[in-house]
Amino acid sequence: MNGTYRPRRGRMIAGVCAGLARRFGTTPATVRILALLSCLLPGPQFVVYLVLWVMLPNEDRHLARSS
Repeated sequence: MNGTYRPRRGRMIAGVCAGLARRFGTTPATVRILALLSCLLPGPQFVVYLVLWVMLPNEDRHLARSS
């Protein structure tokens, strides 16, 4: 089951951080803290989060596509 997707379990808002954590082999809490800290810096981090929310498939859609 390769690829990045938004899992059903472990999500807080949209599952973007949980999906990225699963992809890179770290905990969702670590990714959430890094995302929160990056929002303190100037740049389009929040917009990137929104784009990932739209672009990353749900777990159900990812599993259906990979079958």
